[in-house]
Amino acid sequence: MPTSIITTDDLRDFKIELLEEFEQLLNKHIGNAAPITWLRSADVKKKLKISTSTLQNLRNKQIIKGHKIEGILFYDAAEIDKLLIENEIQNGD
Repeated sequence: MPTSIITTDDLRDFKIELLEEFEQLLNKHIGNAAPITWLRSADVKKKLKISTSTLQNLRNKQIIKGHKIEGILFYDAAEIDKLLIENEIQNGD
């Protein structure tokens, strides 16, 4: 039975290769998707500097989507940011 000598360099290379394979598997599994940050109504009102009735009107007009769980409304923070960016106005508008 032939024997081979494993050096510390061999082990380091193996470790790096193994970690890269784990990273690829994790990225494939979770898809590099950032987790959704959920905001409550109070957070959205504070961020947008709006009243409760204005937030209600935005929901009624389906400008902002809320997700209701056990009577508590949650909003996707990324959607709120996107809404602000898409509705940016230029000087003179």
